[in-house]
Amino acid sequence: MYAKYIKRVLGFVLSLCALIVLSPLLLILIVLGTIFMRGNPFFTQQRPGKNEKIFRLIKFRTMDNRKDKDGNLLPDDVRLNKYGRFLRSTSLDELPELANILIGDMSIIGPRPLLVKYLPLYNEEQKHRHDVRPGLTGYAQAHGRNAVTWEEKFKMDVWYTRNISFKTDVQIIIDTVKAVVKREGISSESSATMEEFMGTEETTKEAML
Repeated sequence: MYAKYIKRVLGFVLSLCALIVLSPLLLILIVLGTIFMRGNPFFTQQRPGKNEKIFRLIKFRTMDNRKDKDGNLLPDDVRLNKYGRFLRSTSLDELPELANILIGDMSIIGPRPLLVKYLPLYNEEQKHRHDVRPGLTGYAQAHGRNAVTWEEKFKMDVWYTRNISFKTDVQIIIDTVKAVVKREGISSESSATMEEFMGTEETTKEAML
């Protein structure tokens, strides 16, 4: 009952209330983003949602568009400026996704929506992360975020899709707040954000056959 009906209604109501209450903060971040990012403060990108349906995700930009002398974008760790790091460490860059929740592309809790190009790289088990709407936060974000491996993250995502409950969602919200306050798992050990997913070993072997 909760997963099929209540979760979506609750997400709509809470995201609408949050957009209203947080509108002054959102306005301030739009202005600051325009200044520090030297232009458009928003970042939009196509992402796969429930049943791999593609939608357009909206976030606050955390990386500027600085380029080298040949016109190529500089590495992520260079373009991730101090303001962008602040947004990521506090998860304020995710606030515009409340609009995605409101229109039904996302949920408050669920596996994070990743890149479209990763879709053919998932193995059969990992594909189940798309059985539900992606979330503003999720079990993996509350338990390691970018500090865990892709495989560990996907295991947590799939576990969540099979164990959805009101109690679980409340606990994930509490754990997410703790992680944000402690600023845990913002970056992986070798990247300013998260290394690109190249597929699990068994998926890579299958693709070569």
